[in-house]
Amino acid sequence: MSPRLTRSLAALVLLTTSLFGVTALDATDAPAVVADDERNELPILFVHGFMGSGQQFEAQSLRFASNGYPADRIDAFEHDSLAWPGTRDQVWAGIDAKIDDLLAASGAAQIVLVGHSQGTGVSQGYLNSDPARAARVAKYINLDGGAGGSIPASVDGLAIWGEGDASRSLPDAHNVQFADQSHTEVVNSPESFAEMYRFVTGAAPVFADVVRETGTVQISGRALLFPENAGAHDATMRVWRVEPTTGTPPAGAQPVATIELSGDGSFGPLDLEADVPYEFEITRPGAGVHHVYPQPFVRSSNLFRVLTSEPGGLADSFWEPAETTQNLTVLRNEEWWADQGDRNDVLAVDGTSVLTAENSPRSNRTIGIFLHDAGSDGISGSVTDPPPSGLPFLTGIDLVIPAADPAEGTTSVRATPRNGAGDETVCLPALSSTNHRMSVQFNSYHHLLNPDGSAAAGQANPECAAAPTEPTNGSGGVAKAARPVTARPAFTG
Repeated sequence: MSPRLTRSLAALVLLTTSLFGVTALDATDAPAVVADDERNELPILFVHGFMGSGQQFEAQSLRFASNGYPADRIDAFEHDSLAWPGTRDQVWAGIDAKIDDLLAASGAAQIVLVGHSQGTGVSQGYLNSDPARAARVAKYINLDGGAGGSIPASVDGLAIWGEGDASRSLPDAHNVQFADQSHTEVVNSPESFAEMYRFVTGAAPVFADVVRETGTVQISGRALLFPENAGAHDATMRVWRVEPTTGTPPAGAQPVATIELSGDGSFGPLDLEADVPYEFEITRPGAGVHHVYPQPFVRSSNLFRVLTSEPGGLADSFWEPAETTQNLTVLRNEEWWADQGDRNDVLAVDGTSVLTAENSPRSNRTIGIFLHDAGSDGISGSVTDPPPSGLPFLTGIDLVIPAADPAEGTTSVRATPRNGAGDETVCLPALSSTNHRMSVQFNSYHHLLNPDGSAAAGQANPECAAAPTEPTNGSGGVAKAARPVTARPAFTG
């Protein structure tokens, strides 16, 4: 690509950012585009917030890689955020070890540290704990954490804030606010990416969003126990290529990978096909089978996460198993809004729109949605406060999703994101919750680019095969049709 074209595309990125109507660096303040061999490419380490994981930085990692940044220089440090700050010394030692690995692999002398929410307190505490630690960090990015705080004078700082008090700042850092972005959205937005990229590299990004790859992509990551972030252990993970309209493997198919998980739950790299749907199936003693359905991969990723939980753990406490209904979690690291009029997100399960102003207001910061037949009565909406309630970033919806074992139909999960390019759909078998748990993981990025910078096709949107009809409830009668539920907002802290 010619330097002139590179500069033109970079200017277009800056113009696009300004058109979003958000506060950002002025174009006159932005560093000039520099050649790849002059660009700073320090290793980047992300520290998540409460009940988060490295998954929350995957979108930005893909954007960095889309701009030629070495993907193997971007990593995440995961910890049990429920145990913080009692585990402070253990957490800081873990960050030390991650930095050791990044510096050894890259040959760099320093890294860029990125903290989000609770992770800003973790990161600032780490930097201020020991000058020797701070000396290994060249730059620090503070993503929507608590107001105030401080970092050592030797560390260059950038603070990006979402909606809320405009007076928040990190002293002696460059402070930017995107006043109309939510707490987790601001971690993953293209506007935040542009700010981070310029701060890290000294150059404006050529591509503001994820650039598609074709053919084979390599996927690496971890299978994690939610919310502790311990590695899934004593478990087998099978990866299946599945049919887009059913979420089931073709007849007679074998898994494309079988992995015995242990230790920190790491796996990969796996050679998978771009734009093809896969199921990640986890079996653990006493836990039945957990079926996880991400959207098709659009480029290689080092930060893919498969979130599961201990048998009888926190997630299992939210619902009861039943032979005729499905338990389903839907995750997206961008808040689901349902009280913002024409700026709402829409989530439809088997054609039924399930988000309401009561169960997913903007103030709830909903990221994880638990859909299940609360009370096991075969009636949607009969429980006005279904679990989980009172937990940050989660909401429960009392919804009958007809199912059987073996499955007799398909469950359609269709999202229409407010920031998106249209509908995005994942299809999965309608398996009952007696022996099966089902999860759909939507991406937090929606607009995709071709390698020449032109708009690419959006996320997959298949028309799912038919859902089961006339399911029976726990008493043998016919379950009533699913309808949206009214639920109190969950506490977000």
